[in-house]
Amino acid sequence: MTTEVLLDTNTYLRLAKRIRPAVGRQFGQVPYVLIILKAVEDEVHQSSKLRFKNPWFDEPEFAQERMAKQVRLSAVDKSQIELVRDVLLGIVQLDIDKYTSNKRSPPGRTDCWLLAYGQVRDAIVATDDLGMHTLAAEAGLRVWHGYELLLKLKTAKVVDKQKVREIYEALEANDDLTETWRRAKHDQFAKIFGSKGSQ
Repeated sequence: MTTEVLLDTNTYLRLAKRIRPAVGRQFGQVPYVLIILKAVEDEVHQSSKLRFKNPWFDEPEFAQERMAKQVRLSAVDKSQIELVRDVLLGIVQLDIDKYTSNKRSPPGRTDCWLLAYGQVRDAIVATDDLGMHTLAAEAGLRVWHGYELLLKLKTAKVVDKQKVREIYEALEANDDLTETWRRAKHDQFAKIFGSKGSQ
């Protein structure tokens, strides 16, 4: 049985331009399949900052790929996801300080919708949002960092060393390299970039 890996907005924006096709891609022995929800599309369209930083997002090849592979939810799925989302939002509100430390913003409605999808559909959510990781740990949900997804794509030979380098170079050029990606560069990807100790 295929396990869905749901890309959140930032993970999609970091990887989709360089891993083609991104949505609908199957990989690994499990096997996994990369998916995206309409909520991600809506989040980009509602943010002038995200649209400005990612002008490629609405180019036909990307828009058509997302449209063709977008998950269609049944009414039952939607109602279950809404219930779980509301519970997750409630968990955040119970201890808001936990999610706002270090200038972080707490998981919002879209974040909780994606995590709720993961709960209802037994999917893995790929996100670099540390607040979502905190909430997922609290609720016992499966999440990967974007670099963990990239590592699994490399292990499955979907990407090679050169592609990993290109992705890192693009993230650095766009000032979009998170601390977790920075650490992974010389840890999980030590065979490509070398370990920090050898630098």
